[in-house]
Amino acid sequence: MPAEALWILWIIKWLAVPVGVYAFIHALMQRPDAYTAIDRMTKSAWLGITAGGAVALILFDAAGIGLMFWIAGLVAVLVYIVDVRPRLIEVQRGNRW
Repeated sequence: MPAEALWILWIIKWLAVPVGVYAFIHALMQRPDAYTAIDRMTKSAWLGITAGGAVALILFDAAGIGLMFWIAGLVAVLVYIVDVRPRLIEVQRGNRW
């Protein structure tokens, strides 16, 4: 693999780590009843998913043998960020009318 490609993968890996940590911290700070209100898994389940994803992003390399685990961790935290987080914000904000 060319050196430029390795640098790009290294940058992507270290940009993904703060995203995983942010997802876990955000999941930690939400009310437990908000998760059931949006008809998703429980708070403890999402804490486990985001924590596992963040750990996978930290421990495994995006270019090495642990690529499968790294991708799984990235997908886990991105599902939380893209799907669960906006719904949690919406349900906790309530009706603004």
